[in-house]
Amino acid sequence: MTLTDRYVDATLRRLPARQRPDIERELRASIADAVDDRVDGGTDPSAAELAVLTELGDPQRLAAGYADRPLHLIGPALFLDYTRLLATLLATVLPAVAAIVALVRAMDDADAGTVVADAFGATFTAAIHIGFWTTLLFAFIERFPGQHWVINTWTPDALPEPPSRRLRYTELVLETAATALFSAFILLTPVVSTEKDADGDPIGLLSPWLWDTGVVYGLIALVVVALGFSFARYYGRWNVPIAIGGALATIACSILLIALGANDRILNPEFIAAAGWSDDANRWVYIGVIVAAVSTLAHSVTEAVKQVRKG
Repeated sequence: MTLTDRYVDATLRRLPARQRPDIERELRASIADAVDDRVDGGTDPSAAELAVLTELGDPQRLAAGYADRPLHLIGPALFLDYTRLLATLLATVLPAVAAIVALVRAMDDADAGTVVADAFGATFTAAIHIGFWTTLLFAFIERFPGQHWVINTWTPDALPEPPSRRLRYTELVLETAATALFSAFILLTPVVSTEKDADGDPIGLLSPWLWDTGVVYGLIALVVVALGFSFARYYGRWNVPIAIGGALATIACSILLIALGANDRILNPEFIAAAGWSDDANRWVYIGVIVAAVSTLAHSVTEAVKQVRKG
């Protein structure tokens, strides 16, 4: 077999049988004409054939062009819809999975470390499944025979409204002030208290376990990191890593609060006894913390969806 025969055979074997006769005649004629042109120009026939086949390129790529078969996983026609749907699913489903798993494990009386580990493990698994099945769906749509898919038709109405920088600055100032007050309150509770023990030393409102284990510093660190992402969003340009990083910091902080509240690890029992608080008051404090954490998760999801749509 000549080089041309081998090239044509390698191309045809990747095409449907009904297309092969016509494409073979067309391809052989095209190669022969190109070789004759080079030979007329003074090129050796063997060298001319080799040069023509080299210009045609990989027969698999050529066959894909004849068959109108994509050689990419997700093509440009669907890529934007694919990334938008994937980002929206990650921003909405993952916080919900984290919150549900954390609540379930907390209700099972699991310790705080187990609650956090299980919540993050379930979130990571959910992220893998979302990425795999969303990619598989769009890869199938890309290759569905006889269809040209356009999920969303773009119009100028889809252009995002420019956000008010003054409003964003006000929100940043309020978030900074809230973070500073929250951190100061937590750090001052061991030394500033309305209740004192027999020696006159203050009885901290928060459980000493938080300091003994270092959990309190982890909580403050997560709050500060979330604030840092807020500054990044204000002074930098919105992008997916910043949005995901800020959402993850908020989610981690909320999950930690849910775990602490469900395991009675927030208030100091000695302070409760000294203050004469009833069991109902103690329970309502923990319920309030959990509700606030869940509300923060919901707000984070809502903001993430808005950012994805505007982004």
